[in-house]
Amino acid sequence: MAELELRHLRAVCAIAEEGSVTKAAARLGLTQPALSAQLRSVERLVGGQLFERTPAGSVPTDLGRYVIRSAHVVLDDLSQLLSSARERASVPSQGPFVAAAMPMLWVSQLVDELRARFRCTEVRTEIDWSWQTLLDMLVSKRANLAVFDYFEGVDRRHLTGIEVRTLLHEPQFVAVSAESPLAAYDVVPLAELEKYDWVALPPEYDSARMQLHTACAALGFTPRITHHVIETGNARALVASGAVSLASPASRNWDGIAIRPLVGDPISIRIMVATRTDGLVAGRAHEAFACAAHAYRAVVDRNPHFTKWWAEHPEAHVELDAALRLARPSTPQ
Repeated sequence: MAELELRHLRAVCAIAEEGSVTKAAARLGLTQPALSAQLRSVERLVGGQLFERTPAGSVPTDLGRYVIRSAHVVLDDLSQLLSSARERASVPSQGPFVAAAMPMLWVSQLVDELRARFRCTEVRTEIDWSWQTLLDMLVSKRANLAVFDYFEGVDRRHLTGIEVRTLLHEPQFVAVSAESPLAAYDVVPLAELEKYDWVALPPEYDSARMQLHTACAALGFTPRITHHVIETGNARALVASGAVSLASPASRNWDGIAIRPLVGDPISIRIMVATRTDGLVAGRAHEAFACAAHAYRAVVDRNPHFTKWWAEHPEAHVELDAALRLARPSTPQ
């Protein structure tokens, strides 16, 4: 059984645009009898006449106008398909994009941003508390990008072929029990935390440890770090039962826990973004940085206290704001 072919659709559209079978045949490089035969084939397939001969030329019938409109849609879709396929073939996928990161609230948003911008087979994450492990992955080319808190010693690492930038200076909020008197504060004075037990990461993973001790010492006390915990669920349980801990400012109040800023922002950390300058990110480190900027900005409004802080401290996120001006492309590149 004969079937409608793309050449038939092109023929119908050419006759409609030229207003003449003879002119359309010349445009398509066919003889007039050959194009007339194609037109008759189309009319048999669709079950009706597509054009009427008039003194003004070939004029589409009602059926003809419907077929012509539909033919244009099909041909346009085909053109788009071929264009996209050729573009992908000219820049083939280069395997997975690996993002190495400390546990952060915006890792899932970072994955979405990387998928939207970089053509790759998939985006993978490697999560680890150790900044040294993350940088080792980058140096050994097991990761394309790394996101981590600044630690003393980062600047001394020999990082050939890697670009490192500060995303922002992030204030540290405090997590307290929702039943604690501290939860009544909109902004908690650090001095009020003197008599509380603290939950903290082990020292080798705690980028804010020295700042915490320094800030508390300036107020005349030493923080009583009673619990070294790496697992988030255990840390939350300890805080809910009355201990306190530093917290990411984008953290939400959660199951008996209140998240509050500290008076004067005595503790902040630098969030770093490091990218390789070869492979998937070659010449595009600024785009990877923009992915991190968009991902981080997406979680700021999770906590209204952080939203307020963000608006009042533009100086802390100048580089991030600049990177936000680089919008997502319509398709990964």
